[in-house]
Amino acid sequence: MFDEPTYKHFPKKELSFILAPFSGGQGKGGVEDGPKYLLRAGIQSEIEKLGWEITIDEPLKGQDFEERKNNETDVHGNCKRPQIVGEATKLIYKSCKKSAEEGKLTVTLGGDHSIAIGTVAGSFAKYPDAGLLWIDAHADINTPLTTDSGNLHGCPVSFLMGLAKESYPPDLQWVPQVLSTKKIAYIGLRDVDEGEKKILKEHGIAAFSMYHVDRYGINKVVEMALEALDPTGTLPIHLSYDVDAIDPQYVPATGTPVRGGLTFREGLFICERVAETGNLVALDVVEVNPSLGVNEMHIIDTVTAGIAVAKCSLGETLL
Repeated sequence: MFDEPTYKHFPKKELSFILAPFSGGQGKGGVEDGPKYLLRAGIQSEIEKLGWEITIDEPLKGQDFEERKNNETDVHGNCKRPQIVGEATKLIYKSCKKSAEEGKLTVTLGGDHSIAIGTVAGSFAKYPDAGLLWIDAHADINTPLTTDSGNLHGCPVSFLMGLAKESYPPDLQWVPQVLSTKKIAYIGLRDVDEGEKKILKEHGIAAFSMYHVDRYGINKVVEMALEALDPTGTLPIHLSYDVDAIDPQYVPATGTPVRGGLTFREGLFICERVAETGNLVALDVVEVNPSLGVNEMHIIDTVTAGIAVAKCSLGETLL
């Protein structure tokens, strides 16, 4: 009852922080500062207190992606900035793959959610039987053919699945098709495009919206999601966590906030339950955007939530 989570893939408790200060998957500035603010607020020391030995990798260091973000020629069909998204996610992929192969739990601090193209491809290179738990207000499964906005932070799942591959921009054709439609489960959905709803239904993807959380409670929803990913309860889990899954009253400084989200406790319960399985191999914390805080408390609340997601995923318990 009071046992601390154990991480069966990481007996030495070695962990790699992959810093991914990237905003090119969407139009708003500031999300590239997410890693800096999380580090400044003490995420490293907080995780070290849980017994983890941490190394830091900065695959985007020295790159000029933010300067190139406003290049109006970086378009392909309806997709905005595919060149920098393709280049950045490939660098992130290489770092995440290396971390996994070195036997480290990989924690990537974003950045917008387009970085998951690299993080998931990297962890699945090492753990091809893994399941992906996607915590988000949005499904992020638009294809280049269905996206209305053209922002690629709304498309990473489709790239990882190889959906509509013929429509991929040249710089994203490197993305390996690592994700089966049966190896992903969503929690927290409440702002899903019509084209995405069609994809989710056609492929029978396990998708739990806020309706399901309201109807069944968060514990039942998490159990259903884990069951959908892996009925045996033994396979690796990659947890990709967009902080906008949590209601904006708790997490206001994020790029696409949607009311009616998870409570702070519901958001952390997901992480605690995943930690309890012992199967976690990778974690993404994305879409912390300090520049969108109306005041200092908005920034503090959002950064604190991002750190709490990491801590609860990595072994912090209430007792």
